[in-house]
Amino acid sequence: MDNIAGQKSSLTWAVHISVVVLVALWLFPTVGLFVSSFRTADQIASSGWWKSMFPTVQNLTLRTAEPDKQVQDGALYVIEGNLFAEDGREPAPITAWGTSSRDVSAHAPGDAVDLRSGGAITVADNGDYRLVSDQELTGRRGARIFVTATVAPEFTLANYDQMLLDESNSAGMAKAFFNTLTVTIPATIIPIVVAAFAAYALAWMDFPGRALLIAFVVALLVVPLQLALIPLLKLHLNIGIGKGYLGAWLAHTGFGLPLAVYLLRNYMSGLPRDIIENARVDGATEFQIFTKIILPLSFPALASFAIFQFLWTWNDLLVAKVFLIDATGQTTVMTNQIVEMLGTFGGNWEILATAAFVSIAVPLIVFFAMQRYLVRGLLAGSVK
Repeated sequence: MDNIAGQKSSLTWAVHISVVVLVALWLFPTVGLFVSSFRTADQIASSGWWKSMFPTVQNLTLRTAEPDKQVQDGALYVIEGNLFAEDGREPAPITAWGTSSRDVSAHAPGDAVDLRSGGAITVADNGDYRLVSDQELTGRRGARIFVTATVAPEFTLANYDQMLLDESNSAGMAKAFFNTLTVTIPATIIPIVVAAFAAYALAWMDFPGRALLIAFVVALLVVPLQLALIPLLKLHLNIGIGKGYLGAWLAHTGFGLPLAVYLLRNYMSGLPRDIIENARVDGATEFQIFTKIILPLSFPALASFAIFQFLWTWNDLLVAKVFLIDATGQTTVMTNQIVEMLGTFGGNWEILATAAFVSIAVPLIVFFAMQRYLVRGLLAGSVK
């Protein structure tokens, strides 16, 4: 009796746990990128994103004021100030400090230490310092001081400003963002339009060889993408398309058409036959049936494929590498830009985290906006 339809399975708890685990595995990295994109480099280096709401102990490199700000006090030359204020930071409690990167915790707050460049410096626990010397201080930069401080949580929009708005920054993603949109939107619309016409013909029009065409479309689903890249690129070069947006659009269209035709054909063939036959009896042409009846009823399947095609095209790197090679960077997409940043800004995790989250923000919006059609489209044709 356990298999009677409608009776609750005894393994429901296992299904619920599996769903929770899968959602957590997908959600944690996304939340981590989002939080890290608002953190500074020092915070990312000192603690994980899950500790972003709590104070962290950080090793900071600060400097005193420049020597030209020294004042003479009797026979001594003095520079006073606050290390955090000199660097534009909020004051934080200092637990230890040092004058060498080899030992950043050599001294306690309040100790007076001789500097190799001359003079002696005292650093208080709030960052206040006093540098004194019996000779005039020289140089263009202040003395470098390493401090260990408990820093309060800090969030900033500077990472996004650097990534999206700073045109002088070679890591700017604004151009790559619009290049990706230029590739993705046509590469999503074109295969949907072509596949919709083909799917209707294969589902509702009788012509010789239709079964062979359906079998050919199914066979194309297993053709590896990598197998066709080089021959397709040679074809583009021979016919004069070259490397550019048009070549990328056609490549994505060709690689996406088999799935689109298969998905839409299954859905359209499951629509009520009476509707189609009644429309033909009333004198409707095939084009009118397609545009006024089939397309509105097939919206879930169209949206389902649009999600797949958009996500695949937006996150694509291989096709972009082959068909959008541009030394000037005018057609560089976001995935390729991030790969280049790994070499240029490999240590700047706050920049990489921001770039990664910017690249997944649009797919997330598209997925959540259209996900209700995803299951309906995937299950199309499974029940007659």
